[in-house]
Formats: sequence, structure tokens, C-alpha cells
Amino acid sequence: MDDLDTGLIAELRRDGRASISELAERLKVSRATVRTRLERLKEAGEIAGFIVLTRADISEAPVRGLMMIGIEGRGGDRIMARLTGLPAVTAVHSTNGKWDLIVELATESLADLDEVIRRIRNIEGVMTSETNLLLSTRRATSRRALP
Repeated sequence: MDDLDTGLIAELRRDGRASISELAERLKVSRATVRTRLERLKEAGEIAGFIVLTRADISEAPVRGLMMIGIEGRGGDRIMARLTGLPAVTAVHSTNGKWDLIVELATESLADLDEVIRRIRNIEGVMTSETNLLLSTRRATSRRALP
């Protein structure tokens, strides 16, 4: 990757909906050059895909937390299905180590968070949990897609 490729990726991060013409103008190169570079970056796997962010993705609930869950037996799939059905659950991650699942939570108030935690702890198969409030979040400027 050279400076033009890096610049192209930076422009796409700023505005993923920018047209080839807009990108060419910003980078001061031809549209054909942008199109060729974009295709080459996709084929090489440097650009793994494009995403859409909705309003819900970027508007943060005032109270956010991470809940680590230890489950009993082989009920992981059933518990994950129950968790993803809760409106306050924004993501469920399976993991290794001490905790079996990590759940991202977002609510409007501490009372709402307390209620969600209570509901999750009452799900059959949830044996133990620990919840941490998120105080601030800094997003990484670059993400690598896993192969």
C-alpha cells in the first residue's frame, strides 16, 4: 500500500458513501485511478467490506455496561438466543476463560440497567455474572477484519 491507497482508505472512513468522482477530486487523481485502486484493495483483502451505521448505532444510551456471564452446562445457544431478544442487549459475545459470555448493555437509566441485570440473572442456566459500567468509549481509527 502506498500513500494514495492510504489516502483512499482514509477518505472512505470519513465518508463511506462518497462517489468515485468525489474521491477522485479529494485525492486529486482521475476517477479511473480511484476505481482501479479500490478494486485492487478489495481483491487484496485490504478492504474487507463496507458497513452501514444506523442512528441507533451512533446514539449512545446514557447508561452502558458490560456483563460477563458464567453459564452452566451446554445451554449457551439457548441463553444467547434469550439475551439477543432483550432490547437493552446490544451485542452478545462468546468467549473463553473465566466467563462464557460477554454482553453489551445499553439503557436509559441505572434503574433500567438494574432490571435488565435482574432479568438476565434469572435466566435458567446463568450461574454467575459480573457487570461493569462503561464510563467512556474511544473508538479505534482502524479495524482489521479477521480472515
